[in-house]
Amino acid sequence: MDAAVVLWATVGALIARFGVPETERLSVSGQPYVAVSLVLAAGWWAMLSLRGSREPTVLGHGTEEYKRVVSASLILFGLVAIVSYALQLDTARGYVGVALPAGLTMLLLARMIVRCLLHIERMHGKSSLHVLVVGSTSGVRHLADSLRAHPMAGYIPAGAYLPGVEIDANTTDGLDLPIVGRAIEADEIIADIRLFGPDAVALSSSMQLAPETIRALGWALADLNIRLIMAPALTDVAGPRIHTQPVAGLPLIHVSTPNLEKGQRLVKRTTDIFGAGLLIVALSPLLALIATLVRVDSQGPVLFRQERVGTAGQNFEMFKFRSMELNAEARLELLREQHEGNDVLFKLKNDPRVTTVGRVLRKFSLDELPQLFNVLGGSMSLVGPRPPLAAEVERYDIRAHRRLLVRPGMTGLWQVSGRSLLSWDETVRLDLYYVENWSFLSDLAILLRTFKAVVSRHGAF
Repeated sequence: MDAAVVLWATVGALIARFGVPETERLSVSGQPYVAVSLVLAAGWWAMLSLRGSREPTVLGHGTEEYKRVVSASLILFGLVAIVSYALQLDTARGYVGVALPAGLTMLLLARMIVRCLLHIERMHGKSSLHVLVVGSTSGVRHLADSLRAHPMAGYIPAGAYLPGVEIDANTTDGLDLPIVGRAIEADEIIADIRLFGPDAVALSSSMQLAPETIRALGWALADLNIRLIMAPALTDVAGPRIHTQPVAGLPLIHVSTPNLEKGQRLVKRTTDIFGAGLLIVALSPLLALIATLVRVDSQGPVLFRQERVGTAGQNFEMFKFRSMELNAEARLELLREQHEGNDVLFKLKNDPRVTTVGRVLRKFSLDELPQLFNVLGGSMSLVGPRPPLAAEVERYDIRAHRRLLVRPGMTGLWQVSGRSLLSWDETVRLDLYYVENWSFLSDLAILLRTFKAVVSRHGAF
């Protein structure tokens, strides 16, 4: 797929720029642009490989694959620019200006298509690694549950190895994996692994093995062509915060403090202003239409204004298109017994207070469009944790209060991961993950996933 795309991009740019390529030649070297296109395509394909964009560990899950595709493309064309300048080659800028954006766009699109096909394979248990999980009972259970929660990553827990653990009904409670062994000596462990034949062995942080045993195990697994995976006791920490430093043969893992620096805050705020302003202008006809429908459908104001809690606990007035009757707040207590949300957030699938137009607006999240003005004003962001009510904040524990470290968002991990179908713990975990691992690319990924979530209406009521 990569080869086809880069060849299409370079040859297509050649035809688009020069028409009949045989008559055009590079002014200094005298080499035809046809040859340049073929060399560039081969170099592009090779650079994608050198940057590790086709490594199995990055395929099918996360954003690392896309990052490597982008960086490989930019590095290659950066080298082309440097060589052209150093050798004073009169390289056609129009040719490069067509080949790079067209090729990069199609490469990312092709990778998305391949990822969809890979996800279909993994949904049926194919194209995945069968993993033997090593550690204590609780460690194995936690790691196995985490792997099962993300099947698209391509890891299937196939067995448990419990070194030095006494097997009884209590230790195996909730552990729905076959127990392969419980030896603590390297030779015995290796013999059991060879007999079981997994694709990979994952060592959880709770394993009770000596460093010498782990080293011997690593050598043996390399000889058996079985992958070794180390799972540290770090949860909900993303790659940008993790840095590995080898010291005396020990891989020390450094975890940086979660904090939005001034430069990052400036980038995020600039993106919010530009994005919200652009969306308001582009969606102004739709906003006017919705306002008219709300006004005609029921009595009351077009906008619903509600006090929410923002950054550092500061209150602000949030805007939404009114989707309920005027006396909705007064009827809330009468409906609490029918509550269908999680422990903190009140949700009701068939809420009788919702108007006819409001039901449609809520299905497609159109009632939240006026929040673009909150974003423009600075009380909200395009992406961030859900803006809570003051009554909800009163029930927050210390962990949940960290959601208030950044501006609340129109969309976020909570919204694109199930919304009202999630438990409160899952909601907090997703929001904290966003707060502690923010990056511009993660915001961009969430915005792209928001469109899919809105169209599918998953968890919206």
